[in-house]
Amino acid sequence: MATGTQQVSGMLFGIAALLSGCDETDQPPSRMASALPVADSLALNGPGGLDIFFSLARPARSLEGQSCIERGLEIRRDGQRIRVPLLYTREAPTLLNDSTARAILWTNCRAVAPYRINLRTGQPVREPGDNPTP
Repeated sequence: MATGTQQVSGMLFGIAALLSGCDETDQPPSRMASALPVADSLALNGPGGLDIFFSLARPARSLEGQSCIERGLEIRRDGQRIRVPLLYTREAPTLLNDSTARAILWTNCRAVAPYRINLRTGQPVREPGDNPTP
């Protein structure tokens, strides 16, 4: 009789075997966030060698069926690169001060909400209020 650990191991092996036949091309476009061959491009530069680049790219589709590309952001300064997590946009961010930028989150080809980005950590925080669009 198999122990609980052996049963779990067997299930995990079976799941891994099933998934091994899949590759990224089997996934819908929304699952291939960084698979688009789009070059990084400068979105904003600021004082002290600050640059914010559009980096990752993901395909998106509006409810009406229109397609677009939404881009991730990366902060670059003094040889350091900090990705801004979970924030894709279609427009350049704006610099608010030496430690904060503002960017608009886009989902399904539409502007959703403004976020403030800490330029030291890359952490985005939604701006207060119920303003779904800028």
